Amino acid sequence: MSIVVRNPGTGEPLGEVPDLSADAVVAAIADAQKGQRAMAAMPGHERAALLRRVADLIEGEIESLANLLATENGKPLMQCRGEVEAAIRIWRGYSAEATRLFGRQTPMDAVPGMERHLAVTIREPLGVVAALVPFNYPVELYSHKAAAALAAGNAVIVQPPAKCPLALLRVAELVEEAGAPEFAHQIVTGGVEVSTTLAEAPGVAAITLTGSTNAGRAIAKLASGTLKKVFLELGGNDAMIVCDDADVAAAATAVTLGRLARGNGQICCAVKRVYVQDGVHDAFVAELSAQAAKLVVGDQLDDGTDVGPLITEQAAEEVEKAVGKLVGEGARLVVGGGRRGSFVDPVVLVDVPVESPTFAEEIFGPVAPIARFSDPREAAALVSDSPYGLHASVFTRDVSRAFTLAKLLDVGGVIVNGSTAIRAENLPFGGTKDTGGYREGLHETVLDFTRQKTVLVMEAFG
Repeated sequence: MSIVVRNPGTGEPLGEVPDLSADAVVAAIADAQKGQRAMAAMPGHERAALLRRVADLIEGEIESLANLLATENGKPLMQCRGEVEAAIRIWRGYSAEATRLFGRQTPMDAVPGMERHLAVTIREPLGVVAALVPFNYPVELYSHKAAAALAAGNAVIVQPPAKCPLALLRVAELVEEAGAPEFAHQIVTGGVEVSTTLAEAPGVAAITLTGSTNAGRAIAKLASGTLKKVFLELGGNDAMIVCDDADVAAAATAVTLGRLARGNGQICCAVKRVYVQDGVHDAFVAELSAQAAKLVVGDQLDDGTDVGPLITEQAAEEVEKAVGKLVGEGARLVVGGGRRGSFVDPVVLVDVPVESPTFAEEIFGPVAPIARFSDPREAAALVSDSPYGLHASVFTRDVSRAFTLAKLLDVGGVIVNGSTAIRAENLPFGGTKDTGGYREGLHETVLDFTRQKTVLVMEAFG
């Protein structure tokens, strides 16, 4: 069995990858035990050097990898180039973290009768890490998982997205070329059977997933049978609050570039709900509508394209349905809404009822629904009244108001006067509630992929 990979804009076949069986995945897990022992035996400075070599090799193929990713994924070429550049920074960042796996010395004189003993902790790898990678930013998000696993001395088995695995398969070749031990880094292609096997298998010590909340719940349930560690970065319905004293043009640009023209709207941390205070509502809508109307929808490989095709035509149909539901619930369409195959014209909707069921859902496409508010604290309550809690954005010139609202918002990150669609690799990234509760980043993930061992030396001080 095989999976045909296609250009989402044209339907052109780009290649085929195996749809692996459960038995093939189990065999890969068995092989990974050998790779993990080799990684664990490698000194930190050698692991760091390995990761630097991977980064250098990726850097040597920026243009070809970006082109391949854009062709199979649908994001505009410039954005794919930025994603590959982020991956390079991530591999180099984790190379440094490979030499910073610090333990600690705990003063035992805090416990009566244990004053002469010495206790230290050391960090050890978990074992085999399974990494499930989504379609929207596959090279970047894969890098966070695979580089962190290898930096900590683990082996990693990666399941790339079935719709766009080709760029990751090329990166895997570069990891091998860089000198990774045999079986320390493996790619297993396929669908649900691959995911479920990785989640259930006893030979996997940890599983990390970036994906939908439904997928996260299913993986966590399957993984519970073997008590493996589970790290989940899931869905979001990020909101922006635009206050009366905000820079309206900047706020509108943040929605345009961070939602409508970023990843074709298929980003977990993009603004998906906009709450605008009464005093600037009309000006904001006018500015956003003007910006959205200028966006160019088309071939993702053309330099002038702002919005490319969604990952599949079915995904575009789902966005079209969601827009129709919002209109049916009382919203008014002011810009966009047309669909041609996998392409969706960026959408701006106003007069969205805050109680709209569709407004509360995550719409994975270039759609900006706008609701009004009068009191910023009321807006903060509306933002927090969501099953998701990834990012939120606040536009205001009042520093005190910004920090007050940031404290009130039940989310993992608050961006003041900027788009929520931002991720710096050295910051913890993740959210609350149905977003999964996990934080991924250079300084967090490599430690999460280790375990602590305590060594207690009795009578060390005589």
